Amino acid sequence: MTHISVTVDGTTYEDEVEPRLLLVHYLRDRLGLTGTPIGCDTSNCGACTVELDGASVKSCTVLAVQADGSEVTTVQGLAPDGEWTPLQRAFHERHALQCGYCTPGMLMAARDLLRENPHPSPEEVRRALEGNLCRCTGYQNIVRAVLSAAEETDGSGAAGERRGTSAQEVTA
Repeated sequence: MTHISVTVDGTTYEDEVEPRLLLVHYLRDRLGLTGTPIGCDTSNCGACTVELDGASVKSCTVLAVQADGSEVTTVQGLAPDGEWTPLQRAFHERHALQCGYCTPGMLMAARDLLRENPHPSPEEVRRALEGNLCRCTGYQNIVRAVLSAAEETDGSGAAGERRGTSAQEVTA
């Protein structure tokens, strides 16, 4: 067993873990944070995407011991006070989900994109989400939602001025 200290969604946890335990299993099974789904366990689908020290990672490719001393943000940590972020609202308003299985990973990958590029083009959104698979939506509404959220924010979650392509201008 290996001792780890990891801060998840603002709470610090001290635990003894098997060195081979994946971060996704640590989050779900040890901490009860089931908002991060296990999709494929092979890093192909992106459903388990979380932030590790501010960068999006597929938590099925990271060992819990690798997160020692780090900060992890899960989809459940996006709105700790219960108020949705502009990105979460946009996903809801733009119907960017159907079954919802891919949504946590899509939200986390899109959040990472908007932090690095607050006003992406539709092509940049598609490229940023390439590692996240959705079998229901056809992606168009997901792209529209990310672009809509970009219109509302400056990348930090604060309201910003509108720049770039509007969600209404995106065509199929």
